[in-house]
Amino acid sequence: MKILVVGGGGREHTIVWKIAQSPLAEKIYCAPGNGGISELAECVDISATDIEAMVAFAKDKEIDLAVVAPDDPLVLGMVDAMEAAGIKAFGPRANAAVIEGSKVFSKELMKKYNIPTAAYEVFTDSASAIEYVKKGTYPAVIKAEGLALGKGVIIAQNEQEAVEGIKEIMDDKKFGDSGNRVVIEQYLTGPEVSVLAFTDGNTVCPMVPAQDHKRAYDNDLGLNTGGMGTFSPSRLYDDAKAKECMENIFIPTVKAMSAEGRPFKGVLYFGLMMTEDGVKVIEYNCRFGDPETQVVLPRLKTDLVEIMQAVIDGCLDEVSIEWEDNAAVCVVMASGGYPVSYEKGFEISGIDDANAMDGVIVFHAGTRLENGKYVNSGGRVLGVTAVDDDLDKAIKRAYEAVGKITWKDEFHRSDIGIKKYAN
Repeated sequence: MKILVVGGGGREHTIVWKIAQSPLAEKIYCAPGNGGISELAECVDISATDIEAMVAFAKDKEIDLAVVAPDDPLVLGMVDAMEAAGIKAFGPRANAAVIEGSKVFSKELMKKYNIPTAAYEVFTDSASAIEYVKKGTYPAVIKAEGLALGKGVIIAQNEQEAVEGIKEIMDDKKFGDSGNRVVIEQYLTGPEVSVLAFTDGNTVCPMVPAQDHKRAYDNDLGLNTGGMGTFSPSRLYDDAKAKECMENIFIPTVKAMSAEGRPFKGVLYFGLMMTEDGVKVIEYNCRFGDPETQVVLPRLKTDLVEIMQAVIDGCLDEVSIEWEDNAAVCVVMASGGYPVSYEKGFEISGIDDANAMDGVIVFHAGTRLENGKYVNSGGRVLGVTAVDDDLDKAIKRAYEAVGKITWKDEFHRSDIGIKKYAN
């Protein structure tokens, strides 16, 4: 098969790496790809959101399977366009990707179908939202409605922070049109867990659970990022929690989407919080999470391409998906100044030394190959992943690998996976 993976970050490197292990994959393209991906696939200089150019390329190369990985092209309808051109595509159509594209839609879906989530209100203008938070309790959660690279959420500790956050999102348009509407939510407390699931619109197959670290610095300090590291399995998500989520969240969500005429086929990401009142949904994503993918797919035993084909063909119930009985930890190495501003173009050394270690895979997120050398080209640069028998061993191995890699102004958290639960 000739396979095209759309995207160019750490998630896509992991997907390409896993697809490359399949005997079904004869040739892999990745658009736009990155420095690390170029070692496994032919990278093509097409923006992930350029639907017309991507479909034209897929037709020209007679692609057998297009894997649309990022949220933006999914929400924009790339899967629909691929299918219209006669190309098999993995990922939800636009009318299902709205579950991530609109937080208002997802909250209203949960309310309508009694899927447990935080209480909320929706606002279309800043004046009304500000009036509401002046009467509210704190902390409060303020979310831009649309896509914001995982950063459109503000946890306001007091009225001043809430008012400033609303103005940033709605008046200053910090996240563009994503801030045309805001959702103001009840603040929930408890450990967070991410569960990704394969679904063909009927069958739901949850993957092994993971826990992400969103804050930039140790001890969950600093700004929210797209994720500074993750680990799998969760220390807290047991069989009882898995059963509760399957019955109350996973199956009801997939059934709700089908009932709304929006069957979801692809990977549905459940951001969960384990509260004193049970597990509740914080957010949905319409695709593989990043960096959760970097610890989940290395634990997958079953051929990923076979699973993707079954999802597309609506026969996921015929596939037995198996997982390794081990643990994985991913430490994100970032450019100094991320998630605000940072310099690019610094040469990275030590990647080969880290990759030479047993059980270590260095996934590239923001790198570029220049004159045979890797340089940083983004905020999150590398996801250093280690797989071992248990979490403690995997953590130790991951940080040993991180210690071999350097570039100017690099920074990373030193507490990934160490505490009982992460935020």
